[in-house]
Amino acid sequence: MTEMMPALFIGHGNPMNAISKNVYTDSWATFGTAIPHPKAILAVSAHWYIPGCAVTINSAPRTIHDFGGFPKELYEVEYPAPGSPELAGRVKELLYSVSVKLDESWGIDHGTWSVLTHIFPKADIPVVQLSIDSRQPPIFHYELGKRLLSLRKEGILVIGSGNLVHNLYCYVWENNGVQAFDWAVRFEKQVRELMLKGDDAQVIAYEGLGSDAMLSIPTPEHYLPLIYIIGLRRENEEISFPIEGVDGGSISMLAVRIG
Repeated sequence: MTEMMPALFIGHGNPMNAISKNVYTDSWATFGTAIPHPKAILAVSAHWYIPGCAVTINSAPRTIHDFGGFPKELYEVEYPAPGSPELAGRVKELLYSVSVKLDESWGIDHGTWSVLTHIFPKADIPVVQLSIDSRQPPIFHYELGKRLLSLRKEGILVIGSGNLVHNLYCYVWENNGVQAFDWAVRFEKQVRELMLKGDDAQVIAYEGLGSDAMLSIPTPEHYLPLIYIIGLRRENEEISFPIEGVDGGSISMLAVRIG
């Protein structure tokens, strides 16, 4: 019998984490050794935010360097994990009421590979990405997450990659130990408490959580992967926060583990 896989939301932060060694990357590596070996990975990344629902079907997905202004070393990173047309088909089957495009044009973007290079550095586990449909409200993404729950019983690791707080307008690039902004700390604490209480409705309806929410989520794409992951939670299932911290004052590096 296949062991129930956890589900994980990761605050991926600065792309430079891909080639860095710090408390966050060390914790990502620890996670990879602490869970059952997955048959495959389904990733929902903030960086595939498009007007449509799509899933990658490539058997050999390319490593996408979807950023600018970083050192040459970062552009040389490759994450040559195989794809899984079988898993892509299974995702399409589970999301039967939604028009899901089988996509060969995308690959593995940095929201996914920057963390997987630490979690599974051998790149030997098949990876499939599911896009975030930019046209849809948060409840839509939550419902998709709920429909994907059975994947956890099939040995599939579902990872959401974004940031619970993500405001680049306020980000201090020359970090040097800058303190987190008060509004970022308050909003992260508020959402953590809601998740612990199982109040998914409030987490989903984040736009009603006040000015701290609006500062923390000026655009939704980095928050929505979290919505998928809480949708994968069974009733009364354990939720934990294995990684904490705020980078550059305005980027939450919080990780959320289900199961």
